[in-house]
Amino acid sequence: MDKNKYIRFDWAVKRLLRDKANFVVLEGLLTVLLDRQVHIIDILESEGNQQIYEDKFNRVDVKARDSEGEIIIVEVQVTRELYFLERILYGAAKAITEHIKLGELYSEVKKVYSISILYFDIGKGNDYLYHGQNTFTGVHTGDHLHVTVKERDALVQRLPSEIFPEYFLIRVNEFDQVATTPLEEWLDYLKNDYIRPDTKTPGLKEAREKLVYYNMDEAERAAYDRHVDAIMIQNDVLGTAKLEGLVEGRMKGLEEGRVEGREEGREEGLVEGEEKGILKVARNMKEKNMPMDIIIQMTGLTAEDIERL
Repeated sequence: MDKNKYIRFDWAVKRLLRDKANFVVLEGLLTVLLDRQVHIIDILESEGNQQIYEDKFNRVDVKARDSEGEIIIVEVQVTRELYFLERILYGAAKAITEHIKLGELYSEVKKVYSISILYFDIGKGNDYLYHGQNTFTGVHTGDHLHVTVKERDALVQRLPSEIFPEYFLIRVNEFDQVATTPLEEWLDYLKNDYIRPDTKTPGLKEAREKLVYYNMDEAERAAYDRHVDAIMIQNDVLGTAKLEGLVEGRMKGLEEGRVEGREEGREEGLVEGEEKGILKVARNMKEKNMPMDIIIQMTGLTAEDIERL
């Protein structure tokens, strides 16, 4: 029996880390990521807090409030989703409006941190961690604008970045190195489910005690195993379809490019190949009896399109 077999983080977020006794694990990740001590006061109600299997297969998230009154959204995205950036923007905006009452001063707007842990390729880039926030930069001078506000009879200088949401994108699959820093130790766990026995990294020491696979009862282990199997099947279906679609698209594009002598022919062939790949993904998922809403979410097709496959 492998006593050092740990639960995947996406499952832990969904089932275990919402328990107040286990907040310390998530607090550790946030402390390392935000570079300040984070204490979670409570887990707030959100759409992602549902625990229905079909709703949570591809994505899990937690919305928490810390001791500073700020809102922190943590999402774990297992596979590619269309309009991902638009969705995290919507999530941050919704969190802001949900936590200010009608008639309150705008000074009551809460700072929101949106943290996305991604297990898919979102685009081109060499780093495994990206951070973005709103700033106003002088077009000619390059300086950052400080906004002067009057607060309690005192003039206070604020940067827009102290007010606007911050976004962190953790590209798990891009991490490929020996873990030597606390953040790298967290990435090693997120990607490989590995935690050093002698770790002193915030949250991971507690994870070694709370997220052990064999600490779950038999029914919970069975549910967890089904979850992991489903992810493996899904990734295999997506990977195969994507490869076949890209190969077919490239071949068609090169052929059309040779015939027509134009780059447009190649581009059109690639687009057509990608479309065929998406249809193949949907057909394979349908054959494996995956829920309709998951197929729609992952392919962007309509229910009518999928029914016709």
